[in-house]
Amino acid sequence: MSLWRKIRKTGRVAEPAPERPTGEAPPEAAELGGSVQFRHVDAGSCNGCEVEIGSVFGPVYDAERYGARLVASPRHADALLVTGPVTRNMEVPLRRTYEAVPEPRFVVAVGDCARDCGVFAGAYGVAGAVGDVVPVDAEVPGCPPEPEAIIAALRRLTGR
Repeated sequence: MSLWRKIRKTGRVAEPAPERPTGEAPPEAAELGGSVQFRHVDAGSCNGCEVEIGSVFGPVYDAERYGARLVASPRHADALLVTGPVTRNMEVPLRRTYEAVPEPRFVVAVGDCARDCGVFAGAYGVAGAVGDVVPVDAEVPGCPPEPEAIIAALRRLTGR
């Protein structure tokens, strides 16, 4: 019973909602009604961006309050969150995952490696940036990007 009292006394512990992000959302995003289901694809990252994505969907930043939710299947997704440079082994799986997402579909390139290959540019195992393999609708800069930057990109798609 004392744990219940402590929970009630503490209340909700989350970062306060920042101002709405500036920038244009793709016009097709309005069809999603403020709720966007994301499928995460690691195309060859060092996992730094995955740690930040975990924070974004965790209890402190709580991206679900903005209508963003992670799903396990691309067939249930509206958008892809892609991290890392696209390695040669992930080029075909990324294209197939993109094709499995129903229309209208969106791609968010998270991190410098996804945007322009970052420190892996020119490496023998890298096929290119995410934009070289599938069309990208939004980019989040940083190595790794801050959770606030990721949330701003997600909020542009959800419109919340």
